[in-house]
Amino acid sequence: MHPLSLFLLFFFFSASSFNVIGVRGGEDSGELSNPFTPKAYLIRYWKKQISNDLAKPWFLLNKASPLNAAQYAGYSKMAADGGESLSTQLPGFCSSANLLCFPDLSPSLEKHAGNVNFASYSFKNFTNYGTDRAGGVDSFKNYTDNENIPVDSFRRYSRDSVGHDDRFSNYAPDGNVIDESFNTYGTSSTGGKGKFSNYGPNVNVPNMRFGSYSDAANGREQGFSSYSDNANAGDQGFTSYGKNGNGAVNGFSSYGTNSNVVGSTFSNYGQTANGANDTFSSYGFNGNVPENTFKTYGAGGNAAVETFKGYRDQSNVGDDSFQSYGKSSTAATANFQNYGKSFNEGTDKFTGYSGNDKTTFAGYGVNNTFKDYAKTGVSFSGYMNESSAVAASLAADAKAKGKKVINRWVEPGKFFREKMLKSGTIMPMPDIKDRMPKRSFLPRVIASKLPFSTSKIGALKQMFHAAEDSTMAKMLADALSECERAPSRGETKRCVTSVEDMIDFATSVLGRNVVVRTTENTEGSKKNIKIGSVKGINGGKVTKSVSCHQSLFPYLVYYCHSVPKVRVYEADILDPKSESKINHGVAICHVDTSAWSPTHGAFIALGSGPGQIEVCHWIFENDMTWAVAD
Repeated sequence: MHPLSLFLLFFFFSASSFNVIGVRGGEDSGELSNPFTPKAYLIRYWKKQISNDLAKPWFLLNKASPLNAAQYAGYSKMAADGGESLSTQLPGFCSSANLLCFPDLSPSLEKHAGNVNFASYSFKNFTNYGTDRAGGVDSFKNYTDNENIPVDSFRRYSRDSVGHDDRFSNYAPDGNVIDESFNTYGTSSTGGKGKFSNYGPNVNVPNMRFGSYSDAANGREQGFSSYSDNANAGDQGFTSYGKNGNGAVNGFSSYGTNSNVVGSTFSNYGQTANGANDTFSSYGFNGNVPENTFKTYGAGGNAAVETFKGYRDQSNVGDDSFQSYGKSSTAATANFQNYGKSFNEGTDKFTGYSGNDKTTFAGYGVNNTFKDYAKTGVSFSGYMNESSAVAASLAADAKAKGKKVINRWVEPGKFFREKMLKSGTIMPMPDIKDRMPKRSFLPRVIASKLPFSTSKIGALKQMFHAAEDSTMAKMLADALSECERAPSRGETKRCVTSVEDMIDFATSVLGRNVVVRTTENTEGSKKNIKIGSVKGINGGKVTKSVSCHQSLFPYLVYYCHSVPKVRVYEADILDPKSESKINHGVAICHVDTSAWSPTHGAFIALGSGPGQIEVCHWIFENDMTWAVAD
């Protein structure tokens, strides 16, 4: 056996004490005393590739893998087969390497007789809950409350129950990366009520699914008082909602209000239902770039009443689609009191809008398409067919309320003009806190052996135990698709899966005499700040830079790109009242915005359009920008 192999084998059994401990601002003696740790190797690599002797960027180097020498050797060997062996050791690998992985839930065969009240509950797979329950009430007061990565599943909930009430007072609030599912909810139940008072509020990256909701229910009342309000960047789906129901009453008082880039899908809504009465009091109100899809809505229904009091009202851009609405229904009534009346137009499509229903649009927005709809029976009280008309209407509404239209969806301070970067300026700072789950890079020798392309996503799903419609599966697909997207005009881009890869990309664009910077901390977030001393990098001249932003992936992956014509600044950030220094910020100003979309958030916040103004923004926590050293 090679001497190095013997040495590493020795460490595999005896060196478990050499854990890497991240230390901001200096080198930890424990991590460097063993030259075979990933971090020790990375520091040597930095010294070799970077030509200057400036202070090392510990905010970056501390993202190196925390594997000790023994783990590094063992997992490197296991990665040689493309991750198949690592898949068999996934929990230990994820824990040791500080990765984002979801627990594998085993079925819970617990039986709960009688009325049950759970004060707090999380991380459970209910195989069968409340089936055949007669009367009574089951209540979950706090379900996966404030969990970072909650994963829960109800395979059957209240199936065939009679006169039984179900209540979720708080379901998955304030979570981070969410994976919650109900395979069946209230199927074939008679009477009773099902209520979610608060479902998924303030979550980041939700993936919440109802495989079957209230199908074949008889006279049962179900309601969501609040569904995924204030959520960020995720997806929600109802595969079947109220199918074959009889006299069921379903209501969403608030659905997706103030959410950001959230997709919602109803594959079968109210199909062949009899006497249904469904109401969305507010759907997607004030959302930013919503993606909402109803694949079939009310098909084959009898005497149904469907009401949207507000659909996507005052939302920003986005796309909505009704692939089939009310097809083959009998004596149905559909009321849209306000449809798509948005500040900034999106796209709304009705592929099939069918013939026997009585449909009313009290207010209808712009940029909407009816490919096939009823020749009679559809009433439009107000139809806005010019974007200027909508803009004028909404601007008037905003003026009456004393609000600025352009600032409605973009957080104050997220984008600003270059002239604001002057000593003494008081300005709002957005929330620059990193909302991503905490993770580390993998060592390059491991990351380079694992699949990383959409063509090999099946192998990745297998490695990370990702079910087809799970949060993990979507996370993998989204990150890889973004990495494989063609660069925009003038952009040079690369997704990096290790710190070594990031160093190589930055130096390939800028040369070896580089500095990487980030904003020092998160102080000042969501408050007014005062700008102290300001320094322009490269003398404040237009320069090249490489900016790197996190992607959501099991291990750290950064999307790094170089764009032309930017200026980079450092600025002391002060408390406006005490004028004491609370932070040291890094800001980048894009001088050329001509290739940006007219609907970019910067133009919504600042006015103007592509190529007409420069746009600046802060470098957020755990993002960074590289530039040539002064």
